[in-house]
Amino acid sequence: MSGTAVVTGAASGLGRAIAHRFAREGIRVALWDVDLAGAQRVATEIGALATPFAVDITDTGAVKAAWSATKAGLGTPSILVNSAGILGPSAGIASYPEEQWHRVLDINLNGTFRCCQAAVPDMVASGYGRIVNIASIAGKDGNPNVSAYVASKAAVIALTKSMGKELATLGVLVNAITPSASETAIFGDLTDERRAKLLANVPMARMVRPEEVAELAYWLSSPACSFSTGAAFDISGGRATY
Repeated sequence: MSGTAVVTGAASGLGRAIAHRFAREGIRVALWDVDLAGAQRVATEIGALATPFAVDITDTGAVKAAWSATKAGLGTPSILVNSAGILGPSAGIASYPEEQWHRVLDINLNGTFRCCQAAVPDMVASGYGRIVNIASIAGKDGNPNVSAYVASKAAVIALTKSMGKELATLGVLVNAITPSASETAIFGDLTDERRAKLLANVPMARMVRPEEVAELAYWLSSPACSFSTGAAFDISGGRATY
């Protein structure tokens, strides 16, 4: 498989692993991240197939400009993976800071919307596209004290379902991935107590590896995924109940 993919949040974590996986298949990868230095490091790891872009997905103009720059430099992308996201603070709903609520939603949900809105017209025009939204198992069954994160990921799942139905006959397939916790920067330094809490509901009793999520993202981004759209694909070690 060749072509061009945009991966947001590509400087670290799941985005980095997905970018590496795509490049192994000969796909040109646009590494979008607000952390340009981090995206440049990943580009160095990957080599000639990767190009870093400084992109703030909370800025609609920046997203549109980055899409245009990616088209000009790498060709029109046929793949978009929305992996950029933050966890936000840990606080009960009564004391959750309102400004942080808006920040988490603006990155995790609105940022995904902005990137999809930039990508869809070109994908529809070409009659082919694959969009993969990285949600979370928390968006299905909830986690305490991270209400903005959970709400944003549940909304990403709902957005995916809506887009999947909207674009189903136009060659553009839209799916979500719902991972459980992984050893990535979003969770910070994990204490034994925090790790135990994160794994308490995971029957396989371990974290998901970024490379495992990347394999699923690759399949969902490929022509082999031909009859799945608007779906949430679980990768949670058995945690999911639906």
